[in-house]
Amino acid sequence: MKMKSLSRAVMAALGVTILSIALTGCDGDSSSPSISAVEFVETAGAPTSAVDMSKTLATAKAVVTYSDGSKKEFPLSYNTLFSLQDKVGGNAYAAGQLFNHTMQPLMDANGQPMIVETPDGNSLLNVDGSLYLVTHLEYDWLLANGTEASGRAPMGMLLTGLNQTTDGKLSVKSQKAIDFSSVGGTWINCAASQTPWNTHLGSEEDYDLQFNPLNSNYSTTVAGLKAMTELYFDNSRQANPYDYGFIPEVTVKKDGATSVAKHYSMGRGAWEMSKVMADGKTAYIGDDGAYTMMAMFVADKSGDLSAGTLYAARWNQTSDQGGGAANLSWYKLGKASDAEIRAIIDSGVTFNSIWDAVLPVTDASGAKTCNAGYTRIRAGSTSDECLTLKPGMEKAAAFLETRRYAAYLGATTEFTKMEAIASNARDKKAYMAMSRIESSMKSETAAPADHIKLPENKAGATYTLELAGSQKTANGGEIINSDYVATRMYVEAALLGKPISTDAYGNTADVNTIANTDNVFFSEKMRTLFIGEDSGMHVNNYVWAYNVDTRKLTRMLSSAAGAENTGLQILDNLNGHAYIMSNNQHWGDLPGSVPAGLKADLQSRIDRFHAPVGYIGGLPGM
Repeated sequence: MKMKSLSRAVMAALGVTILSIALTGCDGDSSSPSISAVEFVETAGAPTSAVDMSKTLATAKAVVTYSDGSKKEFPLSYNTLFSLQDKVGGNAYAAGQLFNHTMQPLMDANGQPMIVETPDGNSLLNVDGSLYLVTHLEYDWLLANGTEASGRAPMGMLLTGLNQTTDGKLSVKSQKAIDFSSVGGTWINCAASQTPWNTHLGSEEDYDLQFNPLNSNYSTTVAGLKAMTELYFDNSRQANPYDYGFIPEVTVKKDGATSVAKHYSMGRGAWEMSKVMADGKTAYIGDDGAYTMMAMFVADKSGDLSAGTLYAARWNQTSDQGGGAANLSWYKLGKASDAEIRAIIDSGVTFNSIWDAVLPVTDASGAKTCNAGYTRIRAGSTSDECLTLKPGMEKAAAFLETRRYAAYLGATTEFTKMEAIASNARDKKAYMAMSRIESSMKSETAAPADHIKLPENKAGATYTLELAGSQKTANGGEIINSDYVATRMYVEAALLGKPISTDAYGNTADVNTIANTDNVFFSEKMRTLFIGEDSGMHVNNYVWAYNVDTRKLTRMLSSAAGAENTGLQILDNLNGHAYIMSNNQHWGDLPGSVPAGLKADLQSRIDRFHAPVGYIGGLPGM
């Protein structure tokens, strides 16, 4: 069967099934040998010279086995498309230029362009034969004048049109910033995913605006509100914290026109990313930081995230060994549409109209308690709060104060550094990155709740989630309308980080094992989970490939010292070629454990302004 004989609507509906058809060959010719297996073989270990440590390098080759038993090796290479300092594709501005609500370029206090150096989430989309890359700008780590950023700035996303040659090489064709003024701008865009219907699903990692309401100076001191009010809106209006912390979706048309939406019905948090499962309606959402939650959204209709039901998980621990294991139960938070929640925001709702909040009382023994009628929680902060929900505010609490409401109902808000999520449709599993197992994931008997009780592992782990249907809510016994509900969570041995004593290069985790997993993406065709690190424990961060059948772990990429791996996306077949999209950010941001001499050598070799947006190429289409 030829892929081009199927309509786009049918392709979107079939989702992952389309991928299995493609195994017969790029043109659908079943007489040609098909790819039966892909193995990655390491060609270079962890770098040990300052020269290699200062570069981003592919470290593996692919060995492809065909259905006739033949094998072929494919050397892999890292390819840079652009850095955020570059002007490419006819763009009048550097790629990392920030803009205000009228799409005028922002300038810093010295009159220099505000150009950030933190590319994050990617979506390479094939839109009716036209290739477009949506790329997140995450935060203002380094500005164009070479100074470290001391505050916060409004972020955004890039749309880059790409050319593809017959040998698979990608290059920039066009580039522009995406306009988010219709939704009040966007804030701290972290990781991303792609929907089964071929749109970009972003994130707003809203650390700053998930505030402590008992801080009376919040409205004037929080950096995020100041940045959006003074920079994005140019003091023409006051920013509202309830406009941020949602999942944005970007739709790209063949001519490069874009439309944007924020999915208020998916709840508000410090979202790292959201991933839609194979049914096109169940999505898991990673909440970054400490004392955070695991959220699940089930849309009313497949292919439409504008309305649905939001849930929060409770960790019911079954083991504290090897990263721990638990059975998961789910609390229903609420059901709503984007329009309903937008109307609540527009009504002028505030924290104080949702909650009555007071500080806990400390008794003679030092224990913290709440007065009668209040519930003590700890959510997003080490500070405890005593809360009472005001009458009729359940929906506002569920979708605007999602993490607090989850804790209030009894769900778990004890996860630490929850990062990206991947989906394995064939095995009905998902994978969730937990960058560090520490603080709130350790036993804390004096905390309001102590669901997670694990030994500390600062190198983190990648958890496997088993998915099933016919599950009921913990608060009411209502059937959850999804066949992809996570019921069990555990860590495979190869995906658990291994802290070590500091070695000669400054590594504090085993360089032959994943440390501080961040990005994850599963390739259905290659049966491989790809994992990118954001580690202060490895001097060079790596991208890894983990075959879920053979359980072989292979280092794929070594990034320049200090750099975080971002933008991970695997395209199994794009016009006969496969790609591993992978960006870097904050080159040269070295851990303090690096010896002084090596640190000076590395810093002299690394241009901090030119961390790349790029990909690992050389793979055949699957």
